[in-house]
Amino acid sequence: MNVVEPALDGQTGLMAQSCDHALAASVATEAGAMLVEIRERMFNAGAGTWEVRDTGDMEAHRLIMNRLSEARPGDAILSEEGRDDHGRLSAERVWIVDPLDGTREYSEPGRSDWAVHVALVEGGIPTAGAVALPAVGQTLCTDPEPSLPAASGGRPRIVVSRSRPPAAAIIVAQALDAELMTLGSAGAKAMAVVLGMADIYAHSGGQYEWDNCAPVAVARAAGLHASRCDGSELEYNFADPWLPDVLICRREFAADSLEALRKVIEGEA
Repeated sequence: MNVVEPALDGQTGLMAQSCDHALAASVATEAGAMLVEIRERMFNAGAGTWEVRDTGDMEAHRLIMNRLSEARPGDAILSEEGRDDHGRLSAERVWIVDPLDGTREYSEPGRSDWAVHVALVEGGIPTAGAVALPAVGQTLCTDPEPSLPAASGGRPRIVVSRSRPPAAAIIVAQALDAELMTLGSAGAKAMAVVLGMADIYAHSGGQYEWDNCAPVAVARAAGLHASRCDGSELEYNFADPWLPDVLICRREFAADSLEALRKVIEGEA
């Protein structure tokens, strides 16, 4: 199967400025640091998990909205926690953010598999982005791009949710004789591939644009394959921000993963 890779920024004529990459990284990092402080302080004060989760979510949203609005007053913003202004649909530049990806994990003391997503979209394509992993003090961004570790060898590793693995992951795991490993948020799972902890992140069953926009931007910057499960382009900033599926993986596993998924999609398996 020939894999057609999605166009990169330079091939679309779109190019984020260096300051956009830096802004995404700094805003994600600052929001993440605040979330760490909120969680520790509130749990120490005896707050319940729901209170910690909701407070962190809204405070991170406010911080990100304020920072982006101040730095880029002419840009539109789509945030999971904000009111959707459909004026963004005609905007040239749209920031798509998830202030707290993995609220369940965040609200469990000691868990580190949650994230903060900040991405810039131009013409439907992510051109800059950052994913902060605050509990481990790490932010991965599009510039400087992450350095992808060498392949580990052995059986491919597919990262899935702690609950029921999605159908896409099971299909790919069976086709590639891969082993499953569990993590929490979408950002944490995608960054596990970027960091070399896993090889493939295949998700079906639906996400929203803010769930994978920044992870896709960072994954592509690292040299990974990122597409829909049928191999088509991942596009963003639609009126309905629902995205059915995503595949992020090392390039050496892209063709076989897409072939396995294609057979099921076309009813051949």
